[in-house]
Amino acid sequence: MQSVAEGFEQPVFFTAWLGRSYVVDQPGRIWTLVESGDPPLVLDIRDRVSFQGEQGLLGLAFHPEHADVFYVNYTNRGGTTVVSEFTMAGEPPVADPASERVVLEVPQPAGNHNGGMIAFGPRGDLWIGMGDGGAANDRFGNGQRDDTLLGAMLRIEVGPDVRPYAVVEGLGFAAPEIWAIGLRNPWRFSFDGDQIWIGDVGQGDVEEIDSESTADRGLNFGWPIYEGTDCFAGPCDGVDQSGREIRFPVYEYRHDEGCSVTGGYVHRGSAIPQLDGHYFFSDWCSGFLRSIGPDGVVHDWTEGTGTITQVSSFGRDEAGEVYVVSAAGIVYRIVEGQG
Repeated sequence: MQSVAEGFEQPVFFTAWLGRSYVVDQPGRIWTLVESGDPPLVLDIRDRVSFQGEQGLLGLAFHPEHADVFYVNYTNRGGTTVVSEFTMAGEPPVADPASERVVLEVPQPAGNHNGGMIAFGPRGDLWIGMGDGGAANDRFGNGQRDDTLLGAMLRIEVGPDVRPYAVVEGLGFAAPEIWAIGLRNPWRFSFDGDQIWIGDVGQGDVEEIDSESTADRGLNFGWPIYEGTDCFAGPCDGVDQSGREIRFPVYEYRHDEGCSVTGGYVHRGSAIPQLDGHYFFSDWCSGFLRSIGPDGVVHDWTEGTGTITQVSSFGRDEAGEVYVVSAAGIVYRIVEGQG
């Protein structure tokens, strides 16, 4: 693990756009990385962000067709999830906090399971990962509902000329924004071509990695009927109450190995060609570094990297290299060891 930037308060995301790298700090700031000196501040919205526990500024995505427009996901002072649009200008680019245009608001009944990841999918629509509303055991009953935006993966169309947003297409759910239901707390998802990879945080026993084609529709990842492949609330006959087949994880691990999965990215860089196609992920508590190879075999790289403190996220630059974000304040890049 090679440190590329440090000194952040509590970083939760790394991304790259048009030759620049950006770091999201959970209290409410976004920085751009430079080769030397302190990183310039791109956005500061601490005055409107609730930063405590799992709340804060949690996601960032740049619009693929508008170079000066980006979107964020944050928890506001009232505890509501807010997805907003901002506009950048200048060199280096800086966003005016007053340029905010709220796109979507989702009230949260509890302070945890905020999800928070946003990303543009392969067809140019914005995907939003939403937790089940928090507390524990799906207390609010959102996991299997298709008329609430909680506990679901959403898809919407956004842009400067779309007010506030548009529904991409109906996918068989009561809420047309929903692509899939049955998620507990999707703590980081990413795309590799048409494939989506999701790290969904478990309850008390099982952490899971899901992977499906974005061309599929009407999916149900099973929570709280199942926790991973374990029967949780039932009835556990492989389908939901509407007859949809439950989509089970491609990989799961139990809490003797960790406590909270952090989803990552597929490596597509050329610096370590033998890692091409490996999906990297970690765990908040145990700090291992693992990957799922193109053949489905799971590899543990922790002996070479050492455990990583509080892995809050991963990132990928425009060259396809994978980065690891530690909430302890450091952003690392995965590099090939010598010797």
